[in-house]
Amino acid sequence: MSLLGRAARLLAGGEMAPAVGCTPAEVVHAENKWRLLHYLRTPESPAVTTRTPVLLVPSLINRHYVLDLMRGKSFAQAMVEAGHEVYIIDWGTPGPEDRWLSFDDICDRYLGRAIRMTARHAGAPATHVLGYCLGGTLAAIHAAVHPRQVASLVALAAPIDFADDGLLSLWSRTRSFDPAVLVEALGNVPWQLLQATFHLLRPTLPLRKAVSLVERAWDDEFLDGFFATERWGSDNVAFPGECFARYIEQLYRRNALVRGEFTLGGHTVALSRIRCPTLAVTFADDHIVPWRSAAALLEHVGAPVREHIHLPGGHVGAVVSRKAAASLWPRLSAFWRAHDGAHLTAA
Repeated sequence: MSLLGRAARLLAGGEMAPAVGCTPAEVVHAENKWRLLHYLRTPESPAVTTRTPVLLVPSLINRHYVLDLMRGKSFAQAMVEAGHEVYIIDWGTPGPEDRWLSFDDICDRYLGRAIRMTARHAGAPATHVLGYCLGGTLAAIHAAVHPRQVASLVALAAPIDFADDGLLSLWSRTRSFDPAVLVEALGNVPWQLLQATFHLLRPTLPLRKAVSLVERAWDDEFLDGFFATERWGSDNVAFPGECFARYIEQLYRRNALVRGEFTLGGHTVALSRIRCPTLAVTFADDHIVPWRSAAALLEHVGAPVREHIHLPGGHVGAVVSRKAAASLWPRLSAFWRAHDGAHLTAA
């Protein structure tokens, strides 16, 4: 089938759409719209060789399967094959009734239960936590208030210092933009509005993608990965309204997290309370989360072990590409192995 024919079938929802999220998983816990999934081992999988489980925390507005994109490009599957016990949060799809879901509901209660359930299910005292993008922001905030539960923290392209010159930060600080009014009018923030915002960050990107498609139309492996990523990129969900308003107002506009003015569950969030081994992963060409915004985590945590991995590439491609599978993924596995069994005994 021609490239154009395959693209048309994909957009129409035909059978040419690549399968995503293929690694077998069981539901360990379900609450409201979100689920905690445990990735299963196949008869061919190696035995678990680590004691501390790994919890993956994706962004709220993107589907979790970006970390389990497709066979051969699944970070979750690779970590299972590396001998880790791997769990992930599927945030699900918020409905109109979730308009009042707060930042505390998600970051304190939901994430806290996911961390505790992961450790309990795996029979471990604590959990390695990896947060991707906004998921990393949530993970860092939670770890600062509840440090005993987190064995190590990996912030993967996660915004921490929002006083940057990235377009998202600049737009969010525009005086004419009022998140409270937006939420009052719409309830949950529609995914179409969020997606349009990201498209405006790089308006020529569709043209660049089209050129890449034509140049590599012969490469079936590339096309499978491209269409799987595009499918994920178009499969977004709404942002719970109350949570969105606080996220924009206090983090983007006031930079309250690094200024020590943000609270979670009535407690002041002090990043210095994060004492577990901490790793920040940043990407030089990330137009969504400028790398200095993500690297700032290491300036504020109190962890004796602080590591920084800085790589070329963008916000998504550098995480799910073949290059990531060969370079980034093994380094994350090695980080968890180096701190296997580590957990805080004092806050």
